[in-house]
Amino acid sequence: MRLLVINSEFPPIGGGAGSASAFLSAALIELGQEVTVLTSRFSDLPHREKQQGVDVIRIPALRRRADRSGALEQVIFVGSSALHALRLARHWKPDAVIAFFGVPSGPAAWLLDRFHGIPYIVSLRGGDVPGFRPYDFGTYHRLIGPFLKIIWRKAAAVVANSQGLLRLAKDFMPEQDIQVIPNGVDSTIFSCEEREWGLPRLLFTGRLVYQKGLDTLLEALGGLKNLPWQLTLVGDGPQRPLLAKRAQELGLEDRIVFTGWQPRQALPQLYREANLFILPSRHEGMPNALLEAMSSGLPAIASRIAGNEELVQDGRTGLLFPAEDIVALREALRVLLIDASRREAMGAAARLRVEKDFAWSQVAGEYLGLLSSMEKKD
Repeated sequence: MRLLVINSEFPPIGGGAGSASAFLSAALIELGQEVTVLTSRFSDLPHREKQQGVDVIRIPALRRRADRSGALEQVIFVGSSALHALRLARHWKPDAVIAFFGVPSGPAAWLLDRFHGIPYIVSLRGGDVPGFRPYDFGTYHRLIGPFLKIIWRKAAAVVANSQGLLRLAKDFMPEQDIQVIPNGVDSTIFSCEEREWGLPRLLFTGRLVYQKGLDTLLEALGGLKNLPWQLTLVGDGPQRPLLAKRAQELGLEDRIVFTGWQPRQALPQLYREANLFILPSRHEGMPNALLEAMSSGLPAIASRIAGNEELVQDGRTGLLFPAEDIVALREALRVLLIDASRREAMGAAARLRVEKDFAWSQVAGEYLGLLSSMEKKD
């Protein structure tokens, strides 16, 4: 089967959705499919190359940063992906399309269906679902809402990556049939290595934005200066200066390292150097970073929100706390900071969980089953 994957993000640029599209594409290749990806051009990256058997085509989008894009860049990608997808279909007609995000990738998929009869799946990731991160996306969702309904309605299938995202999508469009296929993780890349469990070495990876709740993490840690710990924050974003300033005000600057944005290939080693993962987010879809940490044998302290609570088994693979509850977060930290043996046991259980339930081969198989059922309907 010829499959076209459309996503404005694809490694080495972007965040979790870009990584998910890359791992899914590679897993589909392993299952014998032919996969082409349309994504954003950036810096001096090749305009076309093969990655793990996947044909990656990078198209103009005026992308300026590796870790994130702005509204104008997203609008440009809508037009550019539509033009290039229609042009591609003239000489390489895909059997189906997987559009990561209803917008900006959905319009190109809709046009391929409209003019060439090519069915498409919309893979919802979070930011494209109204109600997700309203403090960031409220106005954006009001603007794109009518277009999302058209794109979802015409899709052969709409997929959410968590039960929580499914509920949010149903609130927006109750009549839409939506299935859940979770994210996966490559347990060979993010492997469980021997590590030192004594001194607590805390790790966060992701964008430094309000959504991630890192302000609450600093406040919680400010009350635990009597315990030994170190924190590494991997990533970049608009909140970095605010977080650095607050760390200094709390007297934590000597215990916290801001690494800035790191390439994907650097992450496995960063996970191996840590022994406790922290994800205090306010909203998530299905967080790749949490899956990677668990696959690396790390216990996790995470907020009890959609996505997180579907991965972390409270008391077994980590601890959950109510989002934005600084006191509860501080207590969860205290429990694991002083108990190295419990951290080690939880890390082992986390590894077993992702090996059993979240392999990319399983995720790709679910997508392939969905794609096969679409073929039969045709």
